[in-house]
Amino acid sequence: MQQVAYLSWWHWVPGANWRHPYGPDSNIKGKNNHPVVHIAYEDALAYAKWAGKQIPTEAQWEYAARGGLKESTYTWGQEYSAKKANTWQGFFPFLNTKADGYLGTAPVGSFSANGYGLYDMTGNVWEWTADWYRVERKDMAHSVNPEGPRQAESFDPKKPAEGAVHVIKGGSHLCAPNYCSRYRPAARESQSPDTGTTHIGFRLVKNLG
Repeated sequence: MQQVAYLSWWHWVPGANWRHPYGPDSNIKGKNNHPVVHIAYEDALAYAKWAGKQIPTEAQWEYAARGGLKESTYTWGQEYSAKKANTWQGFFPFLNTKADGYLGTAPVGSFSANGYGLYDMTGNVWEWTADWYRVERKDMAHSVNPEGPRQAESFDPKKPAEGAVHVIKGGSHLCAPNYCSRYRPAARESQSPDTGTTHIGFRLVKNLG
């Protein structure tokens, strides 16, 4: 079992980036099949444009995450299971039993796909969406792409100093039932667009027409 010192899971590391996610002395050797992390929103947007694709809206992301299970709490059904996704097992942040086999990120596809054949829509890393965050939102559980709030409307009262923030979805390997159960498709969090972390990544969509 892995014990974690109180609040040691979060600190600022100068020089951290996607090639060196834990600081200048770290690297991504052997991580070719892991999600790319330490990507700020503008970085993800630039990559999407280069690839001829788009960052999903919150509605697109949630629709895809549900995999056709419209009324389910999780991407696989109604009951939480540590065997279904890379999340934190134990009492966060003091103890991670690694019951799912992973302390940090897991290789893509380590857990079963959802009904649409998509992997890791729950846990592993949070994922950027194109939508600006605000507390209120329209019911978008089964919508494909409703219009989201404008940047000027974006504000998270829990983070008043950060100004406009983007919606991130899916939860991460740091989400535990006692601390952050936001690994549900309906759950959401906000993130400053200029800040990358070791537990935020992204995926792309291709809008047709």
